[in-house]
Amino acid sequence: MKKNKILFTIVLAVFAILVGCNKDFLEIKPKGSLDEGVLATEKGVNTLLIGAYSLLDGVSSQFGWEAASSNWVYGDIRGMVGNKGTDAGDQPDINPLQSYSETSTNPYLNVKWRSVYEAVSRCNSVITVAAKALAAGTITKEQHDSFVKQARALRGWYHFEAWRMWAKIPYVDEKTDLSKVANTEDVKAKIIADLQEGTSLPNNMGQVGRFNGTVANVLLAKAKMQMNKDWAGALANLNAAKTGTKPNGTPIGLAPTYGEVFDIVNRNGIESVYTVQYSVNDGSGAWNGGWGEVLNFPYKGGGGSPGGCCGFFQATQEYVNSFRTTADGLPMLDNSYNNFPVKSDVGLTPSQPFTPDAGNLDPRLDWSVGRRGIPYWDWGKHTGSDWIRDQSYAGPYSPKKQVYQKKQEGQYTEVGNWTSGWTANGYRMIRYADILLLAAECQIETNDLAGALANINAVRNRAANPDGFVMDGAAPAAKYVIAPYKPFTDQNQARLAVRMERKLELGMEGHRWFDLNRWGITQTELNRVLAYEKTVPWGNSMYGSATVGPEDATYPIPQRQIDLSNGKLVQNR
Repeated sequence: MKKNKILFTIVLAVFAILVGCNKDFLEIKPKGSLDEGVLATEKGVNTLLIGAYSLLDGVSSQFGWEAASSNWVYGDIRGMVGNKGTDAGDQPDINPLQSYSETSTNPYLNVKWRSVYEAVSRCNSVITVAAKALAAGTITKEQHDSFVKQARALRGWYHFEAWRMWAKIPYVDEKTDLSKVANTEDVKAKIIADLQEGTSLPNNMGQVGRFNGTVANVLLAKAKMQMNKDWAGALANLNAAKTGTKPNGTPIGLAPTYGEVFDIVNRNGIESVYTVQYSVNDGSGAWNGGWGEVLNFPYKGGGGSPGGCCGFFQATQEYVNSFRTTADGLPMLDNSYNNFPVKSDVGLTPSQPFTPDAGNLDPRLDWSVGRRGIPYWDWGKHTGSDWIRDQSYAGPYSPKKQVYQKKQEGQYTEVGNWTSGWTANGYRMIRYADILLLAAECQIETNDLAGALANINAVRNRAANPDGFVMDGAAPAAKYVIAPYKPFTDQNQARLAVRMERKLELGMEGHRWFDLNRWGITQTELNRVLAYEKTVPWGNSMYGSATVGPEDATYPIPQRQIDLSNGKLVQNR
């Protein structure tokens, strides 16, 4: 009897499994879902558009500093104006990116790819739902066109960001069959067309965080220069931008002094043509703050330095040396500045005496880099190795441009989190000085050397404003000697000048590697810098036997994305 009961129980269980595991069991219908049509209103479309804008910083709950659109890793560490900083064991996936030995399985690259294409997807949703709203009569044709132009300009920028990283990329619009996405097509014309749409936006969009005609003209110019070497076309866009405004209709131009550009209170100042907007203490848990740059602050346990963590993104010695000037205040365009390296305190404790470099320097050095003995905003003088996580690994310099002032802590920094490194100091995605130097580059390539000289010297003359010098009491903190260029003798000299000026003016702002690629000198220039960096005390720990090959003008496409595409995406090298 007992055996019969056991047998009956087993049969019943098997029957239950057979009945339960039919097709309906595997297809659980949702209790409810949100149809795109629900969002087909002015408020709904605008909400989707804000979501597309929100990824301009590269960050969401899925993507952190690996995807930061400030490109401190992909533009400036890769371009060797900065190094990873911190110590060898922290965020080790950056190590191969800075030694040009990364593989397609590097997690940073996959996060960056996912961030960019999530942003593209959000743009496509705006375009699709805006069309439904127009058809339903819930938005006007004027509203529809504004939404779509903004979304297409954003989509163009996000695709361009991907193209700058990988070159061989898929273009995905609202009509793309996602099961057939491939990267074998030349997508440059489609990126240009999207960015072109944005140039017909009005300059006054009423809000500082939206794209306007000025912003779209600059981004279009960058794409034309980087992808097509269309110098004349790009110059026309840049000239239009120079006479434009911020997205809220306020004027643009050079700020009176260099250092004020990076002060949080001036994040939307006259020079900031477009700033990616950050905010803190808004209930988001710091996700709206500078999450992508939260690691990039001086490191000092127990407080006493801004952020207190985490010691990433330190300047290279070669970059610091670039600010050396001659007796007549000009940079050393032959790179001989490395024969006169800027003095550092590497190897010294804070209690050991140190006198900063006494030679001629461009004052922009001390607004770009924290170095011992020089005032660091209002935190007092940089005290040296106690602000550095590991001098023997990454050198003696601290990042500075994104860092807040001591008096701003709590107001412009997130309160109650593990670091105050989340700030409201939004990323200056487009600066007016950037426009002038891009225009000068185009003028050089179209043989207008006088026009290029005027634009370059406008930038240098602003840097020479004595009111902007880093002050030590009543006197400049170092021997700052800077002067404008005399007329260029030929195109080659002019090219050297504008390329150096971009390094000095825009260093530590995420541009360098992309600039080198545009100029076609990535391999030769970075091998030159590597050769020097390997001679400094911490050089071997950072770079070892690293060399730069022609393949290093792109990053490998993430293997994870190739796998997910079932081979429709192909590797780019």
